Amino acid sequence: MKIDLLGNRVGLVLKENVLAVLAEVELSTVSGAIYNGGFRKTKAILNMEVPEEYGDRRLHDDPIAFVKHSAEKLELSHDFIGLITAAKIRNFSLASEEKEGIVVKVVATAGCSHAEAAGEEIDAQQIDGTINVIVLIDANPSESCMVAALATTVEAKASAMRELDIRSRYTGELATGTITDSIVVAATNTGRRMSLAGPASLLGQLVAHCTKKAIKEAITKQGESLPHRSIENRLAERHLSVGILAAELSKIRALGGKETVALQLSGLLRDDPLFAAFAIAAAKMDEDAVKGLVPPELGKSEEFGIALGSVLLNKTRSQIMKTATRAELASIRIPSNLKQVLIAKLGISLFAEN
Repeated sequence: MKIDLLGNRVGLVLKENVLAVLAEVELSTVSGAIYNGGFRKTKAILNMEVPEEYGDRRLHDDPIAFVKHSAEKLELSHDFIGLITAAKIRNFSLASEEKEGIVVKVVATAGCSHAEAAGEEIDAQQIDGTINVIVLIDANPSESCMVAALATTVEAKASAMRELDIRSRYTGELATGTITDSIVVAATNTGRRMSLAGPASLLGQLVAHCTKKAIKEAITKQGESLPHRSIENRLAERHLSVGILAAELSKIRALGGKETVALQLSGLLRDDPLFAAFAIAAAKMDEDAVKGLVPPELGKSEEFGIALGSVLLNKTRSQIMKTATRAELASIRIPSNLKQVLIAKLGISLFAEN
């Protein structure tokens, strides 16, 4: 498969496990690529998919051997930039914009199984899931402008992940990327001279818009972190899975065992939109409380959960209430607002202890 990106000057080729941007003339590039990264002149930028049967350990032991072997399929030996991904390259996305004579094309592949939030502690044993982005600029940017475009691309990638509410595999925090992302910014060095590529500049806005669109489409095509995924899934991504919640709530003996509580919670999250909305809202407020972001008009952070819980409790008055001791309630290790919503929906009242 071949797609013309800039007439016959630059094309996009998909061959077996290689997705390549191939140019008739040298492109100026800056990247953090695993092969020939940094500032380079090249006619070829390759994004190479690692087959599932290849093996993570084998790849770690000698990634360059895999890169060179894959490049041979396009009859390339050394003069190229190489990226590696476990995402399916057939699910690539291409976005383009043009304004005032400046053309920007962005090609992205994306997998988010190892999403992370920059700055957190990470103990990764494998590298499945990578966001690779190739930004092609049909203009003549300076070197500093190229670096600024790279920074803007990184910002746009984090923004795309935030808009999809993608969570870190390691902490459940909002993700900023994955542990093995790579970005290449390439320019044709023709046409208009450019010196600025920050988010407010003409070039920066074109780069950001295309990057966000391409990444979001690529993630969706990959079938990961779909925009319409369930509340149950979104809670699990926050490390608040039904299994974890049920294990804690089953400490209240009146609710029954873990399996019973898990089935009940899954059914409620699926069939009761008000409860599902309150649950995700409470989880968000718990996140804000940890970060010190609870606005003063809401009072203490746990009061938000109590208010939501009281609405649900009023709707459950007709059912038979179950009682819990103070010790049972205190032993439940669930963030406070979500805890209030859950115990209210499950019809839990405090047992009057002497």
